[in-house]
Amino acid sequence: MDGPKDAPRWLDEDEMAAWRGFVAASNLINRRLEQQLKEHAGLSHTQYEVLVHLSAAPDGSLRMTDLADRLVTSKSGLTYQITQLEKAGLVRRRSCASDVRGVFAELTAEGLAALEAAAPGHVATVREVLIDVLSREQLAVLAESLGQVSARLRATGG
Repeated sequence: MDGPKDAPRWLDEDEMAAWRGFVAASNLINRRLEQQLKEHAGLSHTQYEVLVHLSAAPDGSLRMTDLADRLVTSKSGLTYQITQLEKAGLVRRRSCASDVRGVFAELTAEGLAALEAAAPGHVATVREVLIDVLSREQLAVLAESLGQVSARLRATGG
């Protein structure tokens, strides 16, 4: 008999190694990306990602709620970042014509220029800390595995 149904399922040695490796690597990668962007572009990693998502949108703008979903961040956290980007002239807000409660974040020409200036250094750092460390096979497994985790969390409300 295995014990009570609600007893914890402790991690075995391999599971613990995977978990610890994921936590350490993700924290170290995030720290390095944050540092590189702050030093070379004056942006936080979240601010950079805001600019990336806005630049990929058809008209350079997204509703704040959609942007928060894409960034996997809270609306209040996004509001703070948009305020900082707005003060720097990189983003502007505009009202939604069809919904008085809706607000769009819109990339400015200065924001696009800042993104274009920041992107080469950011991509070089991503390559240095992750992409070039792994083989093509490892990258495929990583993309599939983390994609599966993300899909499950999004389906269950995060």
